[in-house]
Amino acid sequence: MKPMKYLPVFLLLTACTQAPKKDRLIMTKPFGNFESQAVTEYTLINQQGMELSVINYGGAVTRLLVPDKNGEQGDVVAGFDSLAGYLQKGNPYFGALIGRYGNRIDKAGFTLDDHPYQLDANDHGNSLHGGNKGYDKVYWQITKLPGDSSLKLTYKSKDGEGGYPGNLDIEVMYTLGSDNSWRIDYKATTDKPTPVNLTQHAYFNLSAGSEPTILNHNLQIDAEKYTPVDSLLIPIGRVDGVTAALDFRNAKPVGRDIAQVAGGYDHNWVLNKHDASLRKVAILSHAASGRGMEVWTTEPGLQFYSGNFLDGTLSHTKNGKPYIQHAALCLEAQHFPDSPNQPSFPGTILRPGQVYTQTTIYKFINIQ
Repeated sequence: MKPMKYLPVFLLLTACTQAPKKDRLIMTKPFGNFESQAVTEYTLINQQGMELSVINYGGAVTRLLVPDKNGEQGDVVAGFDSLAGYLQKGNPYFGALIGRYGNRIDKAGFTLDDHPYQLDANDHGNSLHGGNKGYDKVYWQITKLPGDSSLKLTYKSKDGEGGYPGNLDIEVMYTLGSDNSWRIDYKATTDKPTPVNLTQHAYFNLSAGSEPTILNHNLQIDAEKYTPVDSLLIPIGRVDGVTAALDFRNAKPVGRDIAQVAGGYDHNWVLNKHDASLRKVAILSHAASGRGMEVWTTEPGLQFYSGNFLDGTLSHTKNGKPYIQHAALCLEAQHFPDSPNQPSFPGTILRPGQVYTQTTIYKFINIQ
C-alpha cells in the first residue's frame, strides 16, 4: 500500500474523529498517554512529500517517509505502531533521543573534580545510554515553531537523575529541510560540572522494509581509526587504525566482512579532520531503491551499530513484521564511549556558564 499523501485530503481528515490536525505542514494526532500526560505524534511534511513523525515519549522518531528512485515514499526507520511498542521491555531505543551520556561508561561510574559518582548499572555492570531511565524513557515537551519545518523538544534533567550531577536543561531542534534533510541541533546548560554526550538512536533500513536486513546496504565512513573495545564493548583506552573488516573508507556492503567482527558492528569510528565544524562523515546507500543517506555532524565520533541484538521478538512492530538480526542499523554521531574515564579521549565535561552544542544532519539523496 502506498503511503497516504497529505494534500487536499487534509479537509476530509479533519472531519473525522481524532483525525490528524493540520498546522500548515505540521500534522498532529493522539498517540496515547505516559505518566498521566498526553503523548502526541507530530508530523513534519516538506514540499517533496517527505515526512518526519516524532512523539513526546523519548523524543522518538516514529516514521520517516523518503522517496525512492521512482518517487514512491517508504518508511526508512524501524519503530512501532503504537505507544505500547515503545513502552515495552526490551525496546532497543528505536528512534529515541539518548542521554545524559550516550553509549557506555565503564563500571557505571566516574570521578569528576575528585568526587566519585555512581551511575545506574544497566548493561553488564556498566552504564548504557543514561541508565535505567535515560532520555529515551522520559516525556519531552514539544513546541511547533513559527513556520512549518521545525519542532523544539525540551527536557530538564534533574540533579542526581541516573546518578549524574547537575540540573541539565536540554533543547533539541528537529528540522525537516526542503532538500530532504533531517537536521538535529542540540543545546544544553548545567548548574554543576557533568558529563554530556547526546545523540539520536534512529534505526535505518533504506529499503523501507522490502529487504529484511541491511546487509546489502553500502556504507562509507570517513575514518581511518577507531576505539578498540573489550568483550563488554568498553574502550580499552587506545585509538587504533581500522582493521580490514572495520575499514569503510571506501564504500562496501555492510554484510561483506561482518562475520569477521565478533558479535557484529558496534564500534566507535574516530572521524577524520574533526575541528567541530559541520562536515560530511558517512554515506549509506541501497541500490535497489535508489535511496542514499549522507551523515553530516560536528561530532568527533560515529557509532555504527548493525542491529546485532535484534532477534525478531519485539511486539507492536510496524505492519507486524519482525525485526530480525541486522534488520536496521544505527549511525550515531557522538563523543567517544567512556570518555569520563579516558583522559586521552576528547573531553565531555560541561561546566556552569558553558553551552553544549551539537549538530547532526541525515540528508537523503537519490543515488541513481
